[in-house]
Order: sequence, then structure tokens, then C-alpha cells
Amino acid sequence: MRFELFVALRYFFSLRRESFISAISVFAVLGVGLGVAALIVVIGVMNGFTHDLRDKILAVNAHIMVGGFGNTLKDYQELMDKAAQVPGVAGVTPYIYSEVMLSSAGGVKGVILRGIDPATAHAVIGLDKSMTQGDVADIAIDDPFPGIIIGSDLARRQSLVLGSQINLLSPAGRQSAAGFTPKVSTFRVVGVFRTGMIEYDSSLAYVSLPAARNLLGYKGDVVSGLELKVHDVFAVESISEAIKQVLAPHTLYVRHWQEMNANLFAALKLEKTAMFIILAMIILVGSFSIVTTLVMLVIQKTKDIAVLMALGAEPKSIRRVFMLQGTLIGLIGTLMGYGLGIPLCLLLKKYQFIKLPSDVYPVDYLPIRMDFLDMSLIGVAALILCFLSTLYPANKAARLRVSEALRYE
Repeated sequence: MRFELFVALRYFFSLRRESFISAISVFAVLGVGLGVAALIVVIGVMNGFTHDLRDKILAVNAHIMVGGFGNTLKDYQELMDKAAQVPGVAGVTPYIYSEVMLSSAGGVKGVILRGIDPATAHAVIGLDKSMTQGDVADIAIDDPFPGIIIGSDLARRQSLVLGSQINLLSPAGRQSAAGFTPKVSTFRVVGVFRTGMIEYDSSLAYVSLPAARNLLGYKGDVVSGLELKVHDVFAVESISEAIKQVLAPHTLYVRHWQEMNANLFAALKLEKTAMFIILAMIILVGSFSIVTTLVMLVIQKTKDIAVLMALGAEPKSIRRVFMLQGTLIGLIGTLMGYGLGIPLCLLLKKYQFIKLPSDVYPVDYLPIRMDFLDMSLIGVAALILCFLSTLYPANKAARLRVSEALRYE
């Protein structure tokens, strides 16, 4: 093996004397390097986008949601106590969900209304971390009007600030002699939140549970369902099954965040795979240059190869020489790709100098997340492609006949 490595290195360092072959080998190294760097950056962006999007979704929504098929839950305190005892559950809080119309001096807008309990909501949803103005606990104050927390984009479009009064129109109205009259309640803006996702910041509002019941016309102490937070967000499927078993006597449905966002994350995973395959074509172009380099080298070094075989070198040794030669070119290109791609990812992650329009994308910057497994797979894939590209030239050199190569010498 030392002999093959010595000869491979000797041939590699002699390439600079062969201008045409040297140019092709440089192109091969650059092709592999740029392909690896592009894969590192793009896969890092895809991982960052998926991770950031998941965090934003879970910052507003619970990990697991439990609801009744009749749209309301009674005696939910008992259900909360039972669900909290399930291993892996970190917190439980009740919620009320509905769609209403918001009316203010800035116009009319349909919003999603969520009634929450400030005392327990902080243990389940991360609304308090997204607050830019006000405090979550202020929605419990109803003097002179109940408090409401709205998204930053909704506040901007409706020209609302802290203390502004708005009207919420509920579909749960009352029938009178004049016809159906929707129920209208006045609220006071006590807080503004910003998640970075336009879907939430422009159409989501939070009020207290009593205020939501009053607006929606609920009779008694009822809620729409329960929201649960778990310690391990990737174990929600098994925890959901355990919750179903604990709450089995009741007619309930249990859904977790992976199930509710399955299509979104499946599309992101498919896009990541597609981008990996497409950008691997750049490495494939570089590997074709390795084939060209080695074929030209075999032609150029035919006499040297014949002499080595005449001195006793076996065909498998000659084959290893050119396989090592091509693998060495691929290794240098791969290392160059890491040297270019990783610093670029670190710069993008630290300075975030590439901004995205927030009204188009769910994030307003280019997120980067480098995963060790993905980075390793990129290097392995590049080396495998480069190794496969050495097989044809190596076999061509190993099949060389000494008598024909040295016939006219």
C-alpha cells in the first residue's frame, strides 16, 4: 500500500508540469469544492428554516391539544389534573378558540380569538417571550374594559396602540324582533406580541377566559379544550397515546403538533432532499473532471505504467495508484468546500446580512443551522462520487499491456 501511495503522490505533484492536465485537475478540485460549499450552505439554510419555523409555531401553539367533539369541555379541571400526571407532560392550560370580527377606527378585520388563562398559559405557550409591549397578565384586568393582546402587524394595520379601544363582533348573537343581532363587546389593547410569522402577527388575538365566554355566549365554566406542553417535542406521539388512555372514558380527540403540521414539514423535508440531489450535480461535474484528468494521466504515463508492470507491479497495484490519485483530488476539493462553506454559514448566522421580506416569508432573515450529521453526509457523498469516478481510469490503467506499451521503445 505504501508503494501505491508513493506513486500516486508522485503523479499528483507532477501534474503542475502538465499544463492541460493540471488545468483539468484544478477544475475538478474547484468543482468538488464549490459543490460541497453550496451543499453546506443550502442544507444549513434548510435546517435553519425548518428549525426556526418549528420554534415559531410551537411558541404560539401547544405541543398537544385535547378537545371535545361537541366544541366545548365541561369539568375540564378534572381532565387537566389527569393529563398533568402523564409522564412527559410539562404543563396544561385551558383555552377557548373562535373566529370573530375586529372593528376599530382603522377598519374591520377578521381575527382568530383565543381565550387563555394567564396563570397557567405561561407554562404551555411562549406568548410572554413574544411580547413587545405590555404583559400577558394584563388581560385579566377588566377595568373599564376587558384586556386584549394583539399581533404587531394587526396593530400596525389598524393603527392601534396600548390603551386603544376596539370592538369584537361574535357570531354568537341573539334573535330579536328586528332579526339576528351579533353580540358586540368592547376591549382595551393591553399588549402587543410579535412572533415573526405574518400569519400569527396579523390575525391572532388573546383575551382572558371569562371575557371569551362572555363574548361567545358560553353558559357556565366551559372551554374549547386543553393545551399541553411536553418536555420532549419529538416524543409527542407516544405521549398523545398515553393521554388518550388516561382520558379514555371521555369523548375527546388528541392531536399533536407533528400531526397538525405534517404537510408543512413533509414539504420542507422533500425540498431539502431535492436540493441535496440537485446541488450534488455540481460535485458530479467535478468528478467528471477527475475522470478526464486520470484518463489523460494514463495516456501521458503509459510508458511509466508499463515499466512498473515490467518490474513486477501487479494490475491491482496500478489500479490502486489511480484510485488514490482521484480520491486525493476529491479529498482536497472536499476540504476546500468545508473551508469555504462553514465560514460562510457562520457569517450568515452571526450577522444575518441577508434579509427576507416578512410579508412573503415566515421569517425576516436567512436562518442557518449546521447539523453534524448532514455535514458529515455531504463529505461522505462527495468522496463516494469522487471515488466512483476513479474506477474507469484505474481499470483502464490496470488492463494496459506491457508489450504494446513498450513495442517501439
